[in-house]
Amino acid sequence: QVQLVESGGGLVQAGGSLRLSCAASGGTFSMYAMGWFRQAPGKEREFVGGISRNGGSTSYADSVKGRFTISRDRDKNTVYLQMNSLKPEDTAVYYCAAASRGWVAYRRNDYPYWGQGTQVTVSS
Repeated sequence: QVQLVESGGGLVQAGGSLRLSCAASGGTFSMYAMGWFRQAPGKEREFVGGISRNGGSTSYADSVKGRFTISRDRDKNTVYLQMNSLKPEDTAVYYCAAASRGWVAYRRNDYPYWGQGTQVTVSS
């Protein structure tokens, strides 16, 4: 059973940056593609970005492309989401997830393991 714990959320002004971390345990980290999702109040949880199991491939939602970067550290069993040029519309609870396969996955159903989420609030 894979456990995921996110950290790094908080309050930031528009134009600022945050880095989210997601520490994985209980499984073989290098086997899973990882993803980040977010959910704003009253909205569906949406895909933000994903990274393949070896880190060689990444993919992003159009809304964050060029501003957010996903990376992973195999030695630390951790995946990161670097968020730059933050906008008020980025405000949401951000979730880390581990996929059931090694290549980038886009659908929620492809991710059987989820963290508890971390709040990101961007003020205007």
